[in-house]
Amino acid sequence: MTSLIKYFFLSFQLTLAPAVTAITIRDDVSDSEYRIDASEFPALVDLPGEGHGVLITPKWIITAAHAITWQHCIEEVVINGTPREIDKLVIHPGYKKTPQRMIDEALETGDASEIEALLATSDDIALIKLSQPVADANPVGIYRENDEQGQIVKLIGKGATGTADLGHDPKGPNRTELRRAFNIISSTQSRWLGYEFDQAPDALPLEGMTTNGDSGCPVLIEVDGQWLLAGLTSWKHAEDVDIRTFRPGTYGQTSYSIRLSHYVSWIDTMISNHSSIQQSVKAESDGSSTK
Repeated sequence: MTSLIKYFFLSFQLTLAPAVTAITIRDDVSDSEYRIDASEFPALVDLPGEGHGVLITPKWIITAAHAITWQHCIEEVVINGTPREIDKLVIHPGYKKTPQRMIDEALETGDASEIEALLATSDDIALIKLSQPVADANPVGIYRENDEQGQIVKLIGKGATGTADLGHDPKGPNRTELRRAFNIISSTQSRWLGYEFDQAPDALPLEGMTTNGDSGCPVLIEVDGQWLLAGLTSWKHAEDVDIRTFRPGTYGQTSYSIRLSHYVSWIDTMISNHSSIQQSVKAESDGSSTK
């Protein structure tokens, strides 16, 4: 695949190549201020190559659907430095894969508005069930309230990076060092949490934005000293841009994350249903073995 096609997917969350989104930082703050140790968030899940998810129960991970559907087969993920075998993937039935026609037209004209309209109506969420429970990393609770607007969120990821005056170079690496940044939720829609990358003096001290290499990375809200999972990085909006020259993660751009408060019923149902199926199969197996 060409670097242009790969970049296009990175920037607009298309199913063109293996990539997604991470963190760019303020140009007037040292990168060292954003770096963190993995022990700060052991529930972070590394998908193969690029992309993230978050451990929400000992056996279940939540992520962005587009972060896993571009891959032909995912057999394992890494949590807390250890590979973990996957049992099954559960993709939301409302997830929409971008038609090749739209992709071709956008690459030819530079206009991705039709694709962005499709992304805005897609249910970009998926669950991953592990074969064995994780005992060495605590799961993260889901933020279930719908009062996210105006709240400060923490972003964590180890994908591509850069400073917001220039944005991320699409030819750069899409997995780097672990970083965290902060932002403020400026808009809430049914499926989405939106936040903008503000410039000083309006920016937070460690303001940042997801860019390329970490779709599915956590968007966290603090409640009584505990960080809960409110969203997952999905796609980016920028006004009047030519996607052939677009650089993600610059000042003024808006990032959209999957709003988990909108999906809590689906999440709970899927985990419950699949757990019930497994228990039923186990019961039948145990029963037959005693006959």
